[in-house]
Amino acid sequence: MPRNISTGRVTDPGLHGSYKECLVYGINQHFKCKEEEYHKTILVGDSGVGKTSLLFHFETGKFEPRKFSATVGIGFTNKIVNVAGSDVRLQIWDTAGQERFRSITHAYYRDAHALLLLYEIGNRRTFENTRAWLCEIYEYADSSICILLIGNKCDSTVREVTTEEGEQLASEYGIEFVETSAKTGQNVEAAFNIISRILLEATKNGGSSMKRVETEHLQNVRPNCTCNVG
Repeated sequence: MPRNISTGRVTDPGLHGSYKECLVYGINQHFKCKEEEYHKTILVGDSGVGKTSLLFHFETGKFEPRKFSATVGIGFTNKIVNVAGSDVRLQIWDTAGQERFRSITHAYYRDAHALLLLYEIGNRRTFENTRAWLCEIYEYADSSICILLIGNKCDSTVREVTTEEGEQLASEYGIEFVETSAKTGQNVEAAFNIISRILLEATKNGGSSMKRVETEHLQNVRPNCTCNVG
């Protein structure tokens, strides 16, 4: 069972356009937790795919419909996940999916250890945009970052992206994949357990604490990628 340590939010609607405030706040929190060896883990994906709801369910075990408006800037929570008797400390950042906050998101790619890339299984455009997100990740994140592809809202009665398509995309990029539902809780905890397990295994092996992205493939697709999401 994950343990909650602390939570912070920079989601006040009054902060619209206050990029610098959000960025400075987040950087300060990052350095506070760095001394405690937290693994910086970021949630990214198009606006509306359920990033905040997924994190909220992981944090509280609850789903509250219509509670959240679009995230403004950055929110975070610190959690400890136990994997095979070992504690893995995660510093989880919830980022805004809107284009106007992209510069903030780019800043949080740097020195990130793990990344959860979400799309909505009932919205094909969000799935198609994952390639552009992967292009941005290659551009701004370290090449050793661990990436988990998540097809969220799998409880939906409307499905535009099959499970097989998600698995195929993940296999193509050499990353792991899971479908989740922030509403029912299906695989929410499992998603963070997957990230924690990879981090723990890599750390024990004495190498990078993250699973390596297939950068050769990303280099191959990059020339045709404009890195524009939306």
